[in-house]
Amino acid sequence: MPPEPRRPARRLLAPLLAAAAVFAGALTAGPAAAPADAAPAATGVTAAPAPVPEDLRDPRDLGAHVFRGRAFDTCHTPSRATMSAWRASPYGAVGVYFAGRGRACPEQPHLTPSWLRAVHRMGWRVLPLYVGSQSPCVAAANKEHVRIDPDRPRGQGRAEARDAVRGARALGMAPRSALYLDIEHFRGSAACKRTTLTYMRAWNEEVRRLGWFPGLYSSANSGIRMIEQARRAGRDGLPSVLWVARWRTAPTLYGEPHVDPAAWRPHRRIHQYAGMVEERHGGKRIVIDRNVVDAPVAIMGPRT
Repeated sequence: MPPEPRRPARRLLAPLLAAAAVFAGALTAGPAAAPADAAPAATGVTAAPAPVPEDLRDPRDLGAHVFRGRAFDTCHTPSRATMSAWRASPYGAVGVYFAGRGRACPEQPHLTPSWLRAVHRMGWRVLPLYVGSQSPCVAAANKEHVRIDPDRPRGQGRAEARDAVRGARALGMAPRSALYLDIEHFRGSAACKRTTLTYMRAWNEEVRRLGWFPGLYSSANSGIRMIEQARRAGRDGLPSVLWVARWRTAPTLYGEPHVDPAAWRPHRRIHQYAGMVEERHGGKRIVIDRNVVDAPVAIMGPRT
């Protein structure tokens, strides 16, 4: 979570009543267990000639581990002591900014393989965020130095996908984990949006090919809206999970006006509904963003 406020602003048939039931469960349920890895996963990060198409079944049937409940994210990964104290909070998952050249907080002294194992044993689930290159028309001035190269968005997206997988593996995460690409709010020309979409699709395709679940975190009014338009147009290379940033609204998994409520389900939605709020639990204070979650999380691999 960058320290400045963000500007939050295929198709699966399911009745709206089911959407309401899923949302209610997301606010109350704990992490759901999932079967062991049920799909072949790549063991390296070398390129392949063709992307792997998305499978739209329940992600748990594909080896994902799903968390349903409340989560927070914060720019600097908290210490183990803080995470232990925050077990008294209403949150059951934490978003961590684990890699990427665009991170607002690149120094993460607490974020180590042993930290991940320790918080996992405490009962926390982890939502890994990768902040790579940003849209050429990114709104935040402090992201302008990491803009996507308009001459090579596809190659850059693939390379940064491999970087994300390497970083996740180095921290002890296993294939079938979700990795969330953070694309901050942008506004600009149609050409800029095409470049951004090309990069995002290449990142998704490569992460998926390597055996992980690609997710997208973005503003409801820019990245999320653009991805939904791409889905409606029948484009491929889309994320498996949406993490929608729309602040100052009630938490809702399927109430985002820019996204069809029948899309990206089951267990494929996160809503960041508040940002830059201070909370104290167990005597420890953190400035956080608040999220409601029904989506895949990190899977911890065997200790090496």
